Amino acid sequence: MNKIFIFLSKFRYIFAKISIMKVLVTGSNGQLGRSVEKSSSLYRNFQFIYTDIEELDITKLEEIRKFISESNPAAIINCAAYTAVDKAEQEPEKAYLINAAAPGLLAKAAAENNLLFIHISTDFIFGGKRDKPCKENDEPDPESVYAKTKLEGEEAVIANSTKAVILRTSWLYSEFGNNFVKTILRLANERDEINVVNDQTGAPTYATDLAETILKLIPRFADLPRGTEILHYSDEGVASWYDFAKEIVNLSGLECKVNPVSTDQYPLPAKRPQYSVLDKSKIKRKYDIHIPEWKESLAKCLKEIEEKT
Repeated sequence: MNKIFIFLSKFRYIFAKISIMKVLVTGSNGQLGRSVEKSSSLYRNFQFIYTDIEELDITKLEEIRKFISESNPAAIINCAAYTAVDKAEQEPEKAYLINAAAPGLLAKAAAENNLLFIHISTDFIFGGKRDKPCKENDEPDPESVYAKTKLEGEEAVIANSTKAVILRTSWLYSEFGNNFVKTILRLANERDEINVVNDQTGAPTYATDLAETILKLIPRFADLPRGTEILHYSDEGVASWYDFAKEIVNLSGLECKVNPVSTDQYPLPAKRPQYSVLDKSKIKRKYDIHIPEWKESLAKCLKEIEEKT
């Protein structure tokens, strides 16, 4: 009986070792990359390789090929992106290199090695006048350099990959780096009142929620047929930037008045979508993903920020 137990224990150990999947994460210093690392301890069957520009230049194909050959991952999560929406209007070449060219190179290298490639895209590809949640197969209408380069990145992934997932998300924030939540907290602590646009509608998304969804889905994505799967993920609910800012201030207990203003009153270099709520029925139906409500996730993020200060 003891011999049988020892054999089964050894078998389980060997199986556990074999089933560990190496996952290469690009853009690991960004808020999504750091959120993946934060959530990684919950996924013991993954061994993560975190890279940013210092470890891997994703704009150089030969460097990507060499890194893959040496590290031997089974999947790549591309969290790298040029996200300075307004600055992209003055730096279109740089935005194109990171948002459009690099995803194509990563997809190509992944295809050459039969790797699963997961690429993160954005709701900003949906411009124009809309009044219904955007579905995966809706016609894109990008209205800024950032949006156009992100759409070109999607097209490059589709053109170069054999097995890939494009996961579009919206209004990403976290306790890491610079983002809308941190900006509103800073301004609300410095001023008696702030103005925030109320005629742009979307869905705030906590980067930890997105990271955990990606990690949950990797084993299922590994069995995908050849081709590219496009999915939408954002936290549940709908808000304007004004609604978002007001909730940040209220949950933080700050004495700052939030005033709604129109986009015309607060012009910026890059045009934003008026309505870019993502339809998430596909990811919920096909992959049985539970999505938290954005206000609940915002409260969690604010607690994390408070604990770090």
